[in-house]
Amino acid sequence: MSDRLLDIFKPFEAILPEVIAPQRKVPYNQKLIWTGVSLLIFLILGQIPLYGIVSSETSDPLYWLRAMLASNRGTLMELGVSPIITSSMIFQFLQGTQLLNVKMDNKQDRDLFQIAQKVCAIILTFGQALVVVLTGNYGDPKNLGFAISLLLIFQLMFASFIVLLLDELLSKGYGLGSGISLFTASNIAEQIFWKAFAPTTINTGRGKEFEGAIIAFFHLLAVRKDKKRALFEALYRTNLPNVFQVFATIVVFFSVLYLQGFRYELPIRSTKIRGQVGVYPIKLFYTSNTPIMLQSALTSNIFLISQMLYQRFPHNPIIRLLGVWGIKPGTQGPQMALSGVSYYIQPLSSLSEMILDPIKTIIYVTFVLGSCAVFSKTWIEISGSSPKDIAKQFKDEGMVINGKRETNVYRELKRIIPTAAAFGGATIGALSVCSDLLGTLGSGASILMAATTIYGYYELAAKEGGFSKNIVPGFSDLM
Repeated sequence: MSDRLLDIFKPFEAILPEVIAPQRKVPYNQKLIWTGVSLLIFLILGQIPLYGIVSSETSDPLYWLRAMLASNRGTLMELGVSPIITSSMIFQFLQGTQLLNVKMDNKQDRDLFQIAQKVCAIILTFGQALVVVLTGNYGDPKNLGFAISLLLIFQLMFASFIVLLLDELLSKGYGLGSGISLFTASNIAEQIFWKAFAPTTINTGRGKEFEGAIIAFFHLLAVRKDKKRALFEALYRTNLPNVFQVFATIVVFFSVLYLQGFRYELPIRSTKIRGQVGVYPIKLFYTSNTPIMLQSALTSNIFLISQMLYQRFPHNPIIRLLGVWGIKPGTQGPQMALSGVSYYIQPLSSLSEMILDPIKTIIYVTFVLGSCAVFSKTWIEISGSSPKDIAKQFKDEGMVINGKRETNVYRELKRIIPTAAAFGGATIGALSVCSDLLGTLGSGASILMAATTIYGYYELAAKEGGFSKNIVPGFSDLM
């Protein structure tokens, strides 16, 4: 059945554009150029506004997750990488659970698998674009008219397909790493930089203030007579980004880099060459940033469905149980979930909210830590890094764990790896929650994504470029 399912996608092989894998090894300098060009195209797409928008001043279900999804509201990058991540998640799950049998050593199966992911991503893009337009994110569909609505959907699909091809270009070896990770990290870094150094001014009712936290710090100290009060305001102002948030962001970033060095070392020896010994490191972040990425993709889909249903059926009790959307009392926006399931899985905005709403705090923390641990533990089975896969790798390379028989290697790995994956996933989740409570510039999940991706790119560049991998003691490559 699974083979027949893959065969369904054969007709698309001749229709869908494909990036041909390089016939020879691409030089490091060329990889840097292709990576830079791809990133530039993505950033341009994120600045081009959608043609035909009447208004975008409506509820935004993805407000908390836009940085994570590389999404910019009202632009061609409205949907970001959400359809691509969701498509990949679906097919990796089908493959990992053996519902879809794909022989990755077979070129035809491998090509069909990639085509199936593309088709699924296109379908999801169309579905999400349809939801975004029909729920009135750009104005009442009746006022927009059929032609403009269709044009908006086409623009969103076109931009998402360009991103899909750029990701394929980098993943097939023309560039460095994954396009999805690169685009997400750059979008997060861009937003953090803007919040720290934005030169725009906003009237807060007490006169104009700079939006950027660092610029506002020097401006307030320069123009206010009471320097102590000016310093306090620059550090802790609540209406705009403040310097404390900048410090919190830096602390979290370097904490993640430091935790990259935590590992459990398995002593191993060769059965082929006498006297050859070494260690096999199992990192704390065994599955890297995958758990928080999957958790964010899951949350974004729940928010999107909840908002769509609530706008259509606002008085339905079942829909309201999923989520009630509106502007939080005492604020000017943005619109967010006020009750229901969506409210309880929505990130905590401050320490005061954690204290005043302990039920939400317990549910949210349990959801984030639990989902990240489950995703991490499941991902090792899907990604080829499970105890069974590592045991097979050891056997093929003639390696065994020191002090253990060859027959006991799998049992020892099964005892360690799933525990490390689950604990690492929960740690990522805990860091995300702590970051949200500290009030970093951006959500905790986005800071973690950026930090792990940047560190991963540094390791990759060090490997490809052949320079030293040591940043500072404790931040070295451990694999």
